[in-house]
Amino acid sequence: MTMTSLLTNTAAMAALQTLRTIDRNMETTQGRISSGYRVETASDNAAYWSIATTMRSDNSALSTVKDALGLGAAKTDTYYAGLNSAVDVVSEIKSKLVAAREPGVDKNKINKEITELKNQLSSITQSASFSGENWLYNTSTGALGTKQIVASFNRAANGTVAVATLAFDTTKSVLIDTQVASRGLLTIGNQITQPTGTTTMVATYYLINASAATAATGSEIKISSTTNNDDLDGMISATENILQALTDSASTLGAINKRIDMQDNFVSTLMDVIDKGVGRLVDADMNEESTRLKALQTQQQLGIQSLSIANTNASNIMQLFRQ
Repeated sequence: MTMTSLLTNTAAMAALQTLRTIDRNMETTQGRISSGYRVETASDNAAYWSIATTMRSDNSALSTVKDALGLGAAKTDTYYAGLNSAVDVVSEIKSKLVAAREPGVDKNKINKEITELKNQLSSITQSASFSGENWLYNTSTGALGTKQIVASFNRAANGTVAVATLAFDTTKSVLIDTQVASRGLLTIGNQITQPTGTTTMVATYYLINASAATAATGSEIKISSTTNNDDLDGMISATENILQALTDSASTLGAINKRIDMQDNFVSTLMDVIDKGVGRLVDADMNEESTRLKALQTQQQLGIQSLSIANTNASNIMQLFRQ
């Protein structure tokens, strides 16, 4: 038999405890709905919160990598444009030299055209600069060396992190070096075998005289009315070698540019995947939470009503003492 007491209302205590539990659950659910997170702090789920925090940090680093890739792409686009234009100009110089082989042509006039084309090459190399950096034109005493482009941010299984880079050797791209002529594709001497009468001889030609402190060996590619066909053939061969070197350089830079573009797309996809993975760990299911909130609101109303009924028990007992 259950004892009824005026001092201890066990029904009200039970109803109050239930109501407190409902209120706590409602507070949690409302917090999830307002923030959008199922795991917002470490106290919600320490393991998931730790993973999500680390991955958000990595995604922030990847965002910086994406910016660096954009800068790298802008640089390589600029230098590739310069190299591509240089290829066209050198091709034109080769055509002029071939035209000079025709009997009766004015070689002095052709040389004036070649001189202007050389000036255009100098203009191209000096203009191909991005953010104060130029991989085609070098004026420093030291070589430009290998340039690094930030490509990715990696986290190993043991938790260690590292930044990976793409490397490009500028010895393949420098066209004019004003200090050491042999470091520039247009200023270096190209050794070829040219005919001389009934035999052949080894000759060296360079395209542009950059007045370097360490000048190139050989003869500059320029013609006059006295230039013979053997020398023209040698200059044409040397120009072809230069053109081939420029083409190879542009191909290498174009491959780097394509790699940057592919890496940029990959980093974008990776960031989206990480965001999605973090969301699966910590984001709240709004459909589920809204349904739960509706149920808790109903439970809260019933709890309040239950507590009200329990609190009327004492009044009912008092009726027994009335005459």
